[in-house]
Formats: sequence, structure tokens, C-alpha cells
Amino acid sequence: MKKTFLLIVGLMLTFIGFGQVQDTTTTTEQKNVATEESELPKPKLDKSRMYYGGYVTMNFSRNYSVIGAQPLLAYKLTPKLSVGTQVSYEYISDSRYSIEQNGSNYGASLFSRFRATPRLYAHTEFSLMSYKWFYRDGSDDRKLAPMFYVGGGYSQPISKNTWLNAQVLFDVLNHENSPYKDWEPYFSLGIGVGF
Repeated sequence: MKKTFLLIVGLMLTFIGFGQVQDTTTTTEQKNVATEESELPKPKLDKSRMYYGGYVTMNFSRNYSVIGAQPLLAYKLTPKLSVGTQVSYEYISDSRYSIEQNGSNYGASLFSRFRATPRLYAHTEFSLMSYKWFYRDGSDDRKLAPMFYVGGGYSQPISKNTWLNAQVLFDVLNHENSPYKDWEPYFSLGIGVGF
């Protein structure tokens, strides 16, 4: 009985010891993998692929005026394809309904551009804008409008890294809160640096 007990205890210690060795080997392998992963180069943001710029909005008429700015920041994924983001702000003065009303529109968008030639590019953009709506009775309301623009543009170099951009876009979503009618073009002029 004593021999059987010692044999069982001995076998258990052997299995426990074997299990300990395997766990240590696994831990060492995990450390080696972690060391190899830490030696891999970390992806860095290449600042030479970034460009920035923006657009200025100005619309003056007798009863309706808009002044706004749309700064943008983008990154060239390839020499021809870039993605970016843009924020928008507009100040509005509206006196069409015999009462002068003032307000702000604001929002943000994500866009992509594909440069077909050094000067021509295709442009897609998803924008979410909060618009202030004015009514004849003097009341106002704020409405959120999602828009998906499709269009293109032309870039004219001004200096080595500065471009004048002219683009025409169409809101293809035509959400009920969008200020654009079906296939009504949206024209803009802006400056790009590094584009």
C-alpha cells in the first residue's frame, strides 16, 4: 500500500513537473513573440503626405447674406487618392420675411479625392450639417441635414505647394432638410496647401 501511494504521488509530481515545464516553455515562446512584435517598426504618420486648406463662403444679396469658413485637413493614401475631414461654419442674416433674423449653420464632413490628372480630381463627401431655418412668421427652427456630395474639381497651382481649387458638387441624397434641390450644383473656391 505504501509503495502504491508513493508511486501515485511520484506520478503526480512528475505530471505536475511536466506541466510546469510546458507552461514555462509557453511563457518563453510568448515572450519571444512579444519581443519580435516590439521590434517591428511602428507605423508613423508621414507629414509630407498631409495637406490642409479650406474654403470661404460669401453670399450677399439684398435680403440674404452668408459668411462662412470650411477648413480642411487631408492625408494622401497614394499619390492619387486622399481622404480627409472638414468642419463648416456659416453666419446667416436673413431679412426676406420683413423681420431680420440671424443664425449659424455648422457641421462636419469626411471626404475622398481621386486625382485623375495633376489638375483634375473626382470628389465624394459625406456631410452632416445643422441648419437654422427661418420662417415667414418670424420663428426659426434647427434641422439636421445629411448630405452625400459627388462631383469634381480643378486645381490651379499658385506656388510650389499652394493650389487654388474650384469644384462643383451635387447632393445625391437629397434629404428633406437639405438646402439643395435635386441635382442643384454646389460651387466652391478654395485654397489647398501641400495638395
